[in-house]
Amino acid sequence: MADNKQILAQQVYGKIISALDARSWHYTREDDKMIVRFEVRGDDLPMSMVMAVDSDRQLIRLLSPLPFRMSEDKRMEGAIATCVASFGLADGSFDYDITDGMIGFRLTYAFHDSVIGENLLQYMISWSLAVIDKYNDKFLAIDKGFLSLQDFINSDN
Repeated sequence: MADNKQILAQQVYGKIISALDARSWHYTREDDKMIVRFEVRGDDLPMSMVMAVDSDRQLIRLLSPLPFRMSEDKRMEGAIATCVASFGLADGSFDYDITDGMIGFRLTYAFHDSVIGENLLQYMISWSLAVIDKYNDKFLAIDKGFLSLQDFINSDN
């Protein structure tokens, strides 16, 4: 059983590489850990992405930490804003560490006994980038005091 999991995980990892190659993007690989890292420039802020294959749990994880942390005096507003943003998402969520103000986006798919196509991986990448690009500058604007929490909430409906 463990061998089948590893074989399937390696196949999924290979499809992630193919999906990134299809975009002609530069990325770094950690083949022994089945991790790929890449960066994309959005409309405003850079977006660092990590895609990893977890062979034991049969998961594809896409993680993207935002390139700033919420200031200590804005952490409660950051917590509320990330909850509001995540609530309306069809896929994925923003994670928030209230102790240090870190915000990250996470999208996970299980592939147990499944055939994963490159279209799913392209969707994961495209959807994540669109969501992060929509919200990263708003979270930063809240942190810098350029956008009130109430205005953020009103604009998200």
